This record gives sequence, structure tokens and C-alpha cells, in this order.
Amino acid sequence: MIEKHIVLEDIDPVIFYGVNNSNMQLIKALFPKLRIVARGNVIKVLGDEEEIRVFENNIHALEKYSSEYNSLKEEVIIDIVKGNTPQGEKTGNVIVFSVTGKPILPRSENQLKLVEGFDKNDMVFAIGPAGSGKTYTAIALAVRALKNKEIKRIILSRPAVEAGEKLGFLPGDMKEKIDPYLQPLYDALQDMIPAAKLKEYMELNIIQIAPLAFMRGRTLNDAVVILDEAQNTTTQQIKMFLTRMGMNTKMIVTGDITQIDLPAAQTSGLVQATRILKGVKGISFIELNKKDIVRHKLVERIVDAYDKFDKEHKTDREKRIGKTEEYKQIP
Repeated sequence: MIEKHIVLEDIDPVIFYGVNNSNMQLIKALFPKLRIVARGNVIKVLGDEEEIRVFENNIHALEKYSSEYNSLKEEVIIDIVKGNTPQGEKTGNVIVFSVTGKPILPRSENQLKLVEGFDKNDMVFAIGPAGSGKTYTAIALAVRALKNKEIKRIILSRPAVEAGEKLGFLPGDMKEKIDPYLQPLYDALQDMIPAAKLKEYMELNIIQIAPLAFMRGRTLNDAVVILDEAQNTTTQQIKMFLTRMGMNTKMIVTGDITQIDLPAAQTSGLVQATRILKGVKGISFIELNKKDIVRHKLVERIVDAYDKFDKEHKTDREKRIGKTEEYKQIP
């Protein structure tokens, strides 16, 4: 008899071991000849060498399944241990699976174009209105690349610009001061990565979330780098960000040019970048619209109403300017 310690690197214990350790109890029942003790991410097993080898292969297969699908059901455990292929959970264009095991996939034609653009290019600009899935899809693509070990880290950034109101002095350390600006990124990550694993990734800097100002002077290698709310960057900031790109790195820039919170005198870096970089090989531009909105149905109606108001306001302003010019020409 021998003893072996099996270290599981890519598991969330709650998902892998099951509620009240139910999955582990089933695994023990399927290997009655072995003595199995599990603590944290380490499984200690005692028994015959050949039996342990089979057990270890099955455990790593279960680990891979659990990591990919963010779920591990009893029927899957039985299928894998018996050498059967588990019922496929993938459907079509699934990017990753949520923490509840639900598939996250493109929900519109333009979101699918974003996925395809990411696969074919090293830099992608995703521009569209609120609720069109720009940031969520971008983070799903980054999580997929990390799970597939295509990259070593995810870096998420956004400019710290207030949306109309002044937040004033924020107490706490640097992380606590910038967290309010970065909360939408945390929300998406928490949907896709189990809490314990996300905490570990952030402590190890495998996932880094930082304001744009912290990017200066860095070269970002082996990463997916996402710049969110890029419409609020200045022309100097976005140029600085785009030139941080290192080897084996992909960048996704997201923004909504109808929600620019910069002072009126400043040009949006995103608007300028779309003009300058159009046609550059290796850069893809995906434009999303109100048809891509996947939030509450009211969001699309709100966007429609504001678009209509803006068009009417622009027409009225042009008429007033025209009448003023006409009046000035009267001798």
C-alpha cells in the first residue's frame, strides 16, 4: 500500500466537494478500496498503487470539468469514473460558464462579432450604448483565455471619471478609494469566477483591477487587458494605454460615445482613436447598437427616447442658428 497527496489547483471547494460534502462522499463510495481524506485543495489517498493511479486520473478529469463548467453534478461524477463521456453542456457559441453553471454566450449578432473579432485580432474596440453587453462579453472572453491557460493574467482598467456628480473625499487606502469606479468590473467577475477563486486570483495579481493612471510605464505581457468606459479617456491617456501592449497580449477597449463625462473642452480619446486607427491591420472595430441591449426591456426604450430627444434638439438648434444667420444678412 502507498500514500499519495493530490493537489487540486483549479477548483472551488464548494463546487468540487458539493453541498455537505456530497460529491466527495459519492467519490469515496465509487472507490471503496481506497482510504480518502480531503482537506482544502489537497486529497490524501491510501491504497493499492494501480487503484490510486486510476483514482488520480479521474480526480483530475473531475477537476477539469469543474473548472470549465463551474458545476459538478453526481451524474457527471459517475459518468467520468465509469469512463463515459459526460453529457455535453456546451451549446453553440458558449464563452464560459457562470458560477451557477449557466452558459454565458453572445446574445446578439454584434456580440458574436465581438467574440469573433477577439479571436482574429490582438486589439478590439467595442463601441455601443449602455446595456449592449460590451464589458460583460469582454470580461467573459478574458476569463475564457485565463481558464484555457492562453494567458497568465487579466488586467482591467477604467478612467476614474465621475458620471456627473462629485464624489468628494473618499476615505481608506488606494484600493478603497478607487473601488467605487471599478465596481461594474467586479460585478462581472463575480458572475464568472467562484468567490474563493476570485479572491485567490486577486491576491496573487492574476487578476488586476486598476485605474488608468496606474498603467503608465508598464509593459503588459501574457495578458488580456480591458479598458472600460474608454469614452472618458483623454487623447493622451488612450494613446498611453494602447502602447502598453506587450508580447502574447490582447486588448479590448469598450466605450459609449453618447455618455462622455469629460469637460466640454476636452476631446474624448475613444472618439479620436476610432478615427486614427480605422484600417490598421490587427485592430477590429465592433459597433453595437440598441438592438444589442440585453438589460431590462425598459433600457432599450430609454435609449430610444433619448436618441429621439437629441435628434429633435439638434434640429431645433440648427433651425435657430439658420434664422440667426438669415437675420444677420438682412441689410
